[in-house]
Amino acid sequence: MSRKFGPLAALALLLCILTMGPASADSFDQVLKRWTKDRLYKGEDDITTLNIEVTYYSAEFIEAYINKEAETNLWTQQETEDFKYKFLQTLRMEDMIPIHIAFVNNAETMYLGPFDIMVKLIIGNKSYKPADYDKRFNFKFQGKKDGLVFFNRYDPKTGADLLSGVKNVTLELGGAISPAMTRGQATRFMWNVSKDDPSKLYAGRTAARLETDRLLKRLENLRKDRSEEEAKLKAIDDEINTIQTRLDELASIQ
Repeated sequence: MSRKFGPLAALALLLCILTMGPASADSFDQVLKRWTKDRLYKGEDDITTLNIEVTYYSAEFIEAYINKEAETNLWTQQETEDFKYKFLQTLRMEDMIPIHIAFVNNAETMYLGPFDIMVKLIIGNKSYKPADYDKRFNFKFQGKKDGLVFFNRYDPKTGADLLSGVKNVTLELGGAISPAMTRGQATRFMWNVSKDDPSKLYAGRTAARLETDRLLKRLENLRKDRSEEEAKLKAIDDEINTIQTRLDELASIQ
């Protein structure tokens, strides 16, 4: 049997670990506890409950998970690099801040759609809506539901690193996610990210492959832009020629 996993299979495995309980390796357990937060709400009847668990995908957390999988599956260095490359692609770590959210709802049906108005990331004194998220959050549910939410790592207008010099980030879920259970109050989870350095994940062959992907995508966009500009320039040249031809005709009449 192959010891390799595709990116979606790897992500599914990690989400399973996050939602079903701690991993077997003590070191991974410790890292998981640092980056996973949870909040349990209980109804007045002490029977209905809502548990929310969130995990911030820090460099430390991702590296610990990759190492755990490599040790468990006895991967070679090349197999580990391949897994890491595909995993980081799936998480979109280059330009996104991925956060995993899991609900276990044993209370009233939850209506979270559109989910991007229910959740935000607070960085410094500014709040940011998700750039993307698992669209399953938009459907009503009871029981368990989990998925990833992505926030921009860089300011879309200026390109500035939103986490540069930042100590804490806070994920906030609005009270409307389950008014009866949350009493209409927002649920917040905070992480200290001052020492988190995603650049550590991009080293060696993985860095070269990801940079190649970025450059190829950039080259494709530039070629598309050039094609569009050449089409515009041709249209302008055609109009100039048409006008000049008409001016020559008019000059010959006078």
